[in-house]
Amino acid sequence: MPITDHDILFEDNHLIAINKKAGDIVQVDETGDEPLDEQVKKYLAAKYNKPGSAFLGVVHRLDRPVSGVILFAKTSKALERMNLLFKNREVKKTYWAVARKKPAAVQGTLIHWLIKDPKKNLVTPYDKEVPGSQRAQLGYRLLGELDGYFLIEVDPLTGRSHQIRVQLSTLGTPIVGDNKYGYPRGSRKGSICLHARRLEFIHPVKKEPVKLFASLPKDGFWERFERFEPTGN
Repeated sequence: MPITDHDILFEDNHLIAINKKAGDIVQVDETGDEPLDEQVKKYLAAKYNKPGSAFLGVVHRLDRPVSGVILFAKTSKALERMNLLFKNREVKKTYWAVARKKPAAVQGTLIHWLIKDPKKNLVTPYDKEVPGSQRAQLGYRLLGELDGYFLIEVDPLTGRSHQIRVQLSTLGTPIVGDNKYGYPRGSRKGSICLHARRLEFIHPVKKEPVKLFASLPKDGFWERFERFEPTGN
């Protein structure tokens, strides 16, 4: 489906944020499916009646089966500065995940060293540093339970590939639908119950606080968890 005004979470002269649908790819891959960055370029070209393709820089990525807020840069200056903010960990990322099992500790910090097999597109976690590994850290807390499903809020400090998915699986709480990392079955929609809920940073040009918030997918399941949004967020 093409990008519409309904998908836009934030836009100014420098940045545009989208509420990504699960199943969309951010950049072109071997599938040949139209990536999200191309869809956003078409949206901008049509909205502002620009001939040709509009500039759009990919600031960060979300896995294909993941939904939620994703940010793009509309200028090269904004892209360069946002890349620096992410590199320096000056962007606060908050995700929501749904699991079928309750974590033994209702909150905590997870630290692992991850190695990705690019051929299998699979990440393996280790408790100690091993050759070729990358350190991954996140904080989590249990927000609530609904009909036997547990909502977990995750704040990743690092941004490793598949980090949240594989680290939550080490707790014995794989994300619903994520059969790559321990859930017994996948989703027929090709999605998993992991949603990029919030993104917070200082605007790279205006130097003002920006807080982006992505509503949950309206699929008959996810939106029931809206009640657990903490007061003040």
